[in-house]
Amino acid sequence: MRGCKMQESVKVAVDAMGGDNSPGEIVKGTIDALLERPEVEVFLVGRQELLEKELEQYQYPQDRLHIVNAGEVITNDEAPVLAIRRKKDSSIVVAMSLVKSGTADAFVSAGSTGAVLVGAQLVIGRIKGVERPPLAPLIPTMDGVALLVDCGANVDARASHLVQFAKMGSIYMENVVGVKNPRVAIVNIGVEEEKGNMLVKETFPLLKNCNEINFIGSIESREIPNGAADVIVTEAFVGNVILKLYEGLAMSLVKKIKQSMTATPLSTLGAALVKPQLKKAMRGFDLAQYGGAPMLGLNGLVIKSHGSSKGVEIKNSILQCIAFKHERINEKIAANIAVQERI
Repeated sequence: MRGCKMQESVKVAVDAMGGDNSPGEIVKGTIDALLERPEVEVFLVGRQELLEKELEQYQYPQDRLHIVNAGEVITNDEAPVLAIRRKKDSSIVVAMSLVKSGTADAFVSAGSTGAVLVGAQLVIGRIKGVERPPLAPLIPTMDGVALLVDCGANVDARASHLVQFAKMGSIYMENVVGVKNPRVAIVNIGVEEEKGNMLVKETFPLLKNCNEINFIGSIESREIPNGAADVIVTEAFVGNVILKLYEGLAMSLVKKIKQSMTATPLSTLGAALVKPQLKKAMRGFDLAQYGGAPMLGLNGLVIKSHGSSKGVEIKNSILQCIAFKHERINEKIAANIAVQERI
């Protein structure tokens, strides 16, 4: 990631009640982020008495951590639209309202994906001209990382949506990750231009004729881990399948390697010799180190972390917000979309 100006404060509203491991791991990740980066300021949103109890075990800069009480919690089994409209005192709605008012720059949650997606549009709102905000996580490749956009927000996307995904993803990769002139590819079942479903066939020529991106054509899913492209464009159904397969395969490979390396006394001895390098290599495929998935195209940054997030992913999700603000990603997206509208 690019270096950031240390003097500029970044204010993040964190949903302390969302996720399988709340509030403990959320609080832990928040404290770690505050201790690592002095420009971070956090509004920890949730049930005040629970948060105060969790914080008793930590030493932290109290001037940069503020508890904001929210008495309600939106669960995964609630209808997202109804929950956002009815539970105005939920940690998700209260935290997002801090972003809407300008009190906070960004919002981080490991809570209900549906509620976060709905709330982001209803409470924070889209940048003018953005048709559909996508979720765009970083995924590991042999060469570093790629941005997968969309992975869960827009299952029934149109061609015009995918073109905007490509533009916003390119802006993010170039300015936040530091990839110059990022290569953009659309997920397909072959590299030939005539292949694909109706959505891909309609989108391909639009991307090909878009001068604002470095479009390199189609990409087959097996080439994604090899780092064949920097921005991977698709609609949310396919994107979510790719992401979940990535996660499952990574966990299975780690488990299989551990089993193989401890199967015999000789393999255990060999494992001890290669353990440092193996841990370093496997760390690159740990999705938690990249934080959550930013939702691009909103009037404020929203980061959706995994529901099972531990402290390290929450910390990294908070730290994602630094480069996003310092590089003025929303302003750059808004300027790009405004040019598109004039054309």
